Amino acid sequence: MASRMKKVLCTICMRGGSKGVSGKNLRNLHGKPLMAYTIEQALQSRLFEHVVVSTDSDEIAEMAKTYGAQAWFLRPAELATDEAPKLPVIRHAFLEAEKHYGQEFEILVDLDATSPLRSVDDINGAYDQLIAEDADMLITASPCRKNPYFNMVEKVDGRVRKVKELKPPPTRRQDAPAVYDMNASIYIWKRRALLEYNTLFTEKTSLHVMPEERSVDIDTQLDWEFVEFITGRASIK
Repeated sequence: MASRMKKVLCTICMRGGSKGVSGKNLRNLHGKPLMAYTIEQALQSRLFEHVVVSTDSDEIAEMAKTYGAQAWFLRPAELATDEAPKLPVIRHAFLEAEKHYGQEFEILVDLDATSPLRSVDDINGAYDQLIAEDADMLITASPCRKNPYFNMVEKVDGRVRKVKELKPPPTRRQDAPAVYDMNASIYIWKRRALLEYNTLFTEKTSLHVMPEERSVDIDTQLDWEFVEFITGRASIK
């Protein structure tokens, strides 16, 4: 386990600003800030020697440290805007960690702080799947409620049609190809793939399927209220 831990890094990326739910990473969720759930899951997985937080906020950095994460740098301003894509942020944190700890990490696991319903088993299961399938990278998703081959439509040039057409068209949802909703919960890369590819989708991308009830990504107030209800119910049991 120890040698495995030294090769695997965890990053958790959080901005101070949030448009959908203001200050959500620091917002109290049943007695602790939202970020604490993800930090604790990372530590409990026992996969990582280091759990590193990337943020533009001193307040987030200090709070993360109290829950056991490491945060010694603030990300550059150009990586802290609303328009900044996430992959360069993750790559920056990875390289900062290699420089800080003086070692190369073979694998990076990035956990989204706005997905607190994942389990420790989800993290370990996704990691084990990446290794078993010898994948370059792995994303997580849950089964879609709607299927573009069956009951999702689009409007093009005034015509309403299914998003994806099959011939013959499926008459039951169960007969349509399985599709999945990316849940932004867990991303995993091997080092070379992280540094070389600017896409999540290659011939060696794996998909780890999680159940819908552990796949909520908090992006709106309604998402927050749903997660608040679910986590509150779990704490009562």
